[in-house]
Amino acid sequence: MFPFTYHRPADLDAVCGLLAGNDEAKLLAGGQTLIATLKQRLASPTDLIDLSAVPGLEGISREGEALVIGAMTRHADVASSALVREALPVLAELAGVIGDPAVRNRGTIGGSIANNDPSADYPAACLALAATIVTDRREIAASDFFLGLFETALEPDEIILRILFPIGGKASYAKFPNPASRYAMAGALVWRGGLEVRVAITGAGQNGVFRWTVAEAALADDFTPAALASLALDGEEMIADIHGTGAYRAHLAGVMTRRAVARIVEQG
Repeated sequence: MFPFTYHRPADLDAVCGLLAGNDEAKLLAGGQTLIATLKQRLASPTDLIDLSAVPGLEGISREGEALVIGAMTRHADVASSALVREALPVLAELAGVIGDPAVRNRGTIGGSIANNDPSADYPAACLALAATIVTDRREIAASDFFLGLFETALEPDEIILRILFPIGGKASYAKFPNPASRYAMAGALVWRGGLEVRVAITGAGQNGVFRWTVAEAALADDFTPAALASLALDGEEMIADIHGTGAYRAHLAGVMTRRAVARIVEQG
């Protein structure tokens, strides 16, 4: 690692003070990506600001017709929460297939969303479930939050406080994980509410998570896996690496979307 100054502030004001005017500082949530990046000397922040001692950033609650999840809430807590399983079972299902037990017990929802890894699971949930990301200064719709590969609408000194997920509709998440990392090589979260359908694809696109609008239109007319039979994503726009070609990932994304649709149909 490169040398840095470690801070563990006790409140949000102190965090904001440490961030102010310091573009080289980094926030530490669960550290599942950042710590590895530091160890590989791929990042060299001057200051590392640990959020683990800041009160009010962790927890799950229901406020009216929204599920509210604090940014520092760990994946394992989302997966095991009775409240999440009752209000938005797909979110508990998704959290339960992130990484392995070690990752799920350290990684946080806020850290995952802020990092916006193209193969992460939570960005698909935020897009398909029309979440709102609440920061220390504003509310950002998920559709405006994810801007591209590892890029979000967050300002350098902006802090995610919580995420609001509207309750309602039916949804399912299907994922083809890399056997080593458990990251999604392709994942599809499909949501249906009345005549509206949203399909979010992760793990496949070169620019990160995205809405598959052509599939949404087809499913709005005929919500069955057969409605997707003639549709295919462009392999040239998908990730190609040692794990699979763009065409392979495009195929996987289609298969995962059909599986998610089939599960919703089975729910009745």
